[in-house]
Amino acid sequence: MQIVATYIRITILALVFGFLLLLPVACGLKDHEAGGILARVGENYLYVEDVSPLLHDDINAQDSATIVSNFINNWAAKQLLLDKAKINLSEEKLVGFDALVNDYRADLYTRAYKDALVWKGTDTVISKEQLSIFYDNEKENFKLKERVVKLRYVELPKEFSDKKKVSSSLKNFTDNDRRYLDSIAVHFKKMNFNDSLWIGASKVINEIPPLNHENEDKYLKKSQFVELEDAKGVYLAMIIEVRNSNDIAPLSFVEPTLRQVLLNRRKLEYARKLETEIIDEAIKDKEFEVYAKSE
Repeated sequence: MQIVATYIRITILALVFGFLLLLPVACGLKDHEAGGILARVGENYLYVEDVSPLLHDDINAQDSATIVSNFINNWAAKQLLLDKAKINLSEEKLVGFDALVNDYRADLYTRAYKDALVWKGTDTVISKEQLSIFYDNEKENFKLKERVVKLRYVELPKEFSDKKKVSSSLKNFTDNDRRYLDSIAVHFKKMNFNDSLWIGASKVINEIPPLNHENEDKYLKKSQFVELEDAKGVYLAMIIEVRNSNDIAPLSFVEPTLRQVLLNRRKLEYARKLETEIIDEAIKDKEFEVYAKSE
């Protein structure tokens, strides 16, 4: 058996190297014109065109031979196992598997076609008013899983000399304060001045390392100014507003989720409508009939 296996491997490698030498010619011809049969299992054939997509110009001959050899062996093993399965499995199982394969094929085709129609036919524009109405009707379903905050913050080097001025500007945040902070922003390691944006506590903790889930109750409070320090720097933050876990999530925080939910609902509605219209049209054109069962 070992001698036979060795012979088969040598034969496969010879075919592979022959295939590689003929590849420039064979790839330009149909399999019956090029004689491009690489392997056979029973009545099933593996052709040059089945293997050529695996090979690229940047793969050397030895690697190409290995790739093709492995592909041939895997293909042969599948074909041989399939033949054995057809012989040894019961007729009932074979019929059941054939039905599953047919159902799966039909599902793939119809899903791809229906998805294309739904994507083309669904209105993807969702207005602010539609979002607001949906939020008002469903907001009990959008409760926060963690605290979210609006804040301004900066991270300063430990040696920064005018920390007091930066703290005052973060607290007051007038137009002059904003201009001042922008003018020295090059000295900040991190910063966030967009205080209209809701940010999850986990992200804030990641940005301000001295904060953690054990002390967030102490520091993440509405209208509180925070000054923390560690070995890397000094962290200054002005907490503008806070919503706690289990509170109703702010509309702006869940807006991306709301848009996706609304869009998915539209797609489902369009898909149902499409199926109904297809059936109605087929009945009208006498392509689809349901025969009443006789008593």
